Amino acid sequence: MERVNYSFTDNRSMNQFELKMEDGEIAFLEYYIDGKKIFLNHTEVPVPLRGKGLAAILVVKSLDYCRKNNLIVVPACSYVAHFIDNNPEWHDVLSEGYQM
Repeated sequence: MERVNYSFTDNRSMNQFELKMEDGEIAFLEYYIDGKKIFLNHTEVPVPLRGKGLAAILVVKSLDYCRKNNLIVVPACSYVAHFIDNNPEWHDVLSEGYQM
């Protein structure tokens, strides 16, 4: 598999976590924060970069950021919800009452 170099950032002005590729492409996960809850709303990976595992990397990095900042995750995006459902190590960041 081809290696993709990226940097992860929290772009607060756009309300999104981003993976910035060295070629300028950006994969992002939009969010909305309400108090200590963070609603993860939408993931987007540019078409040329799909199939390289970047969506999963983006979600893991975003969830790690949420955990480190004591944010309670509400997975409003189906990709994020599916990822968390299948990776129990992230269940501790979920909003109380979230049904898997």
